[in-house]
Formats: sequence, C-alpha cells, structure tokens
Amino acid sequence: MLGLSIKEVSAALRDGRMSATQLCRTCLDRIQETRCLNAYITVTEDLAMRQALEADGRLSMGKPLGPLDGIPFSVKDNFCTKSIETTCGSRMLRGYRPPFHATVVQKLLDQGAVLLGKTNLDEFAMGAGSTDSVFGPVRNPWSYATPYCTYHSEGKDPESDWVITGGSSGGSAASVASLSSFLSLGSDTGGSTRNPGSLCGVVALKPTYGLLSRHGLIPLVNSMDVPGILTRNVQDAATVLGVLQGQDEKDSTTVSVPDSPASLPEDLDIRDVCVGIPKEYHAPGLSADTLAQWDRVAGMFEQAGARVMEVSLPHTQHSIVCYHVLCCSEVASNMARFDGLQYGHRSEVDSSTEALYATTRHEGFNDVVRRRVLSGNYFLLKQSHERYFVKAQQVRRLIAEDFWRVFRAGVDVLLTPTTLGDAARYADFIQEDNRTRSAQEDVFTQPVNMAGLPAVTVPTALSSRGLPIGLQLIGQTLQDRKLLTVAQWMEQRLDFPIICFHDDTQGQDGQTGSAS
Repeated sequence: MLGLSIKEVSAALRDGRMSATQLCRTCLDRIQETRCLNAYITVTEDLAMRQALEADGRLSMGKPLGPLDGIPFSVKDNFCTKSIETTCGSRMLRGYRPPFHATVVQKLLDQGAVLLGKTNLDEFAMGAGSTDSVFGPVRNPWSYATPYCTYHSEGKDPESDWVITGGSSGGSAASVASLSSFLSLGSDTGGSTRNPGSLCGVVALKPTYGLLSRHGLIPLVNSMDVPGILTRNVQDAATVLGVLQGQDEKDSTTVSVPDSPASLPEDLDIRDVCVGIPKEYHAPGLSADTLAQWDRVAGMFEQAGARVMEVSLPHTQHSIVCYHVLCCSEVASNMARFDGLQYGHRSEVDSSTEALYATTRHEGFNDVVRRRVLSGNYFLLKQSHERYFVKAQQVRRLIAEDFWRVFRAGVDVLLTPTTLGDAARYADFIQEDNRTRSAQEDVFTQPVNMAGLPAVTVPTALSSRGLPIGLQLIGQTLQDRKLLTVAQWMEQRLDFPIICFHDDTQGQDGQTGSAS
C-alpha cells in the first residue's frame, strides 16, 4: 500500500479497503525499518495513531474532511508544530515546543491528514546536502536501492559509499522517497525543496511566492522563503497545493486565488505549449547524464508538437553572488531573535548580559550559521549597505526582469536541470565547505526564488550510477496549475521507476517493483 498515490489511497480509505490506522501503522513501521536514513528528528507515533483512529471514525460514517483525510504526512523541522519539539536541526532550539501550528500544517490537520513526525534538515535550513544538522546527516534512500547497490556490487562499503539527499529539506525528501510518508512539507529559499527532490527521485514543488502562507515557518530569508511540497507524483502535489494555497490574515504577503478542480486536466494539447531552454543554464560542471536527459526531454516535447526554443537569461551569471549577499543580510536580521532570553538554548555563562548573548549564540549556532550572520552584518553596515545590499537588490530586479521578458515573448514554461548531477557520496561532499557546496548546488534553482516564480522538479531517469536525475520546469507567476499540468504530461511519458530496496528484493533490476 505504501507505493500507491494519494488519490489511490484516499479512494481505498473511503471504500473501506484499508483503514487509516492500518495505513498509519505501516508507515510507522517503515520509519523504524529505515531509521538508518536519519530522515526524522521526531516521530509522533502516539499522536499519529490517535489522529488515524479519528480519521477512521469519520471515514466509516462517510464524512471525510477532504481528500487528505487519513493520509500520513511529515513536516520539515523548521515549521512550528503545537506542543511538538521544533528544532531547526540546531542546538539553539533543542527542546523548543511552539504554542501554535504553522498555517500550512494546520491546513493539513484540518483536512484530517495524519502527522507522522518532523524531518531532519541542515541547521536553520542553511545548506544543500542535509549534512549540517546537529542530529547528523540524512542518507539518501537510493543508497540502498537495487540500481545503486548493483553498480557498487564489488567492494561496496555501506558506511562510506552512501550518498546525500541534497538539502536543506533532505529529511522530507527521504521520508517520501523511502515510502514512509505520502507527502512532506519542506521549505524552499534557494532550491531547498527542489534540490533534494531531484536527488531523491520525488516530485518537489516550489509554489509562487505568496501562494502559501509562511506563518509558522521559522524564517531564513523572508523575501524568498516558500513552503514546498514533496510527493511521489505531480497529481499528488496538485492536490496538496489546492489544500494549502490561499490568503492568510497572519501573513500579509499571501494572495487570494480562485478555486480550481482538485484534479489536473488530462487533455493537455502539448502543441499549444512553448518550452524555453535557457542557454545560460549550460553551466560548468553539468554532468553528461544530466545533459543527456535535458536534451532527451526537450526532444520529447519537440517531437510531440510543442514549440521548443532557446532563450536567454543574461543576468543568471550574477545570481549566486546576488543571492549570497541578500541571503546573509536577511539571515543576520532573522537570527538576532535567538538571544537565549525568550526561547531555546541559554548559556550558563551569565556574568553579564553581553556575555550571555555571546556565549549563547556561540554554543547554539554551528559554524555555517555564524559565518552567514557575520557576513550579513558586514553587508548591512552603513559603509557597506549601498555597495552590497542595495546593489544586490538592483541585480535581483534584473534577474526577475529576464524571466518576465522571456514569458512576455510567448514562452509558457522553462525546462532546465535542477542539479549539476546525481547525488554525491557523503565522503566526497564534505570535502568542500558549506558556502562552496551551496553555490554549486543552487545555481539552477535560486534565480527562481529571487523572481518569486513557481517551479517543480520532476524525476526523469536514473544515472549511470543508478541514482535519480530530475529536471526542473519553471512557470509564470500564479500559473502554478498550468505548470503542474505540463509537468504531469512530462511525468506520464518518462516512466520513472519505483524504488526497490536491495535487501528487500534481491535480484530485482530496480526498473519496477513492489513498494512494500
């Protein structure tokens, strides 16, 4: 049952072919079986079983709360969850239990969805590998799948050859990819949902900025943060988006949107679609496997009758530096609230208020966070403000205008890589510092956040190493549904394989398989 889509599971629950408690227990068992992945920080077993029991009561009376009633889900541990520890993967917030739910979490609970637990992440969502959490790194489920294990069949050491999930929403992606959760909430500031979605072989949606409420999402970069959605197929992502989108009086940046059908249209005429291929996205370091899939899918669109054209986004080359300045500046502001007085970690050094502040922040934050705070405060100094922060805002506008110009020229969606290649071995990934890794991994994803556009990563194929490769579709502002419709058309023609764990299915080739 774990390999079914949300639509299929919802139908089975309503028809009485399975119970919510049975489904929840199976997911919890799966979490236990895959605990080596370190995907979850907190597992809310008692709460989940109680919520599943309540869902069974509603379903037995034929009164489900919505399409997600009884569906198990997980939440990245930087979303507030009432009375459930919310740590952001940091010592600073260890033991913090918020008094409220984030709006997007509350909306899922209001639909009857079942909360399984909180997932692991880079500390305060600062990273591209999910390797910098105080709770340890997250392992990619495909490290233990048949294709990768077959590729490394000789001399494979599970403790040194496992690959990263990407980040910072690596725990969320791993929870969906390992079949322990049907959907997960992540956050996306510069690609933190799409990057792990690509490396873990799941659908990852970054909605238009303002379409989903940020209330209760512990902020990293307020002007770019967006709650992200991770599912196993595009239709599931559309279903979840329909539940979560809309105006929220607790978040002034949200916008209202008209109601739309839960199901995406199946009758898309791809001949009416124009697909843009940004020439600047042929970046140094792009792997041969990723380039081959990018070319293949572009050809697939063209052969089906879509208009495929090369476009230019000339200011893309400046986006990494621009993003770094803006990110660090807002991080410095947002991290100022963690002073040891109101919540979270508090140092035992209390010789003075200044000493308390300094030691609390030194003990509570890791090196990555401290470096970004230091850089951000420098960029915001009076003598630096115009030279760095204001200049970066101006470049950000130029980056956004590049996208707007392309879309005004008649392009409906842009097709790009999501990452430079497939997932790196953990042992290789940690050889470089966080700043360098993030700059490399975010090159295709963070321009979208600076422009506030919707984007979705769709699993495309397995690399020569047996690991997932995903491609990204970028849409126009508030055209999320149209973007997902094109993504679904693409997904239906790619036939990405279901994950098969090597220990469970010896002899399987990994191209098809039982999910449980």
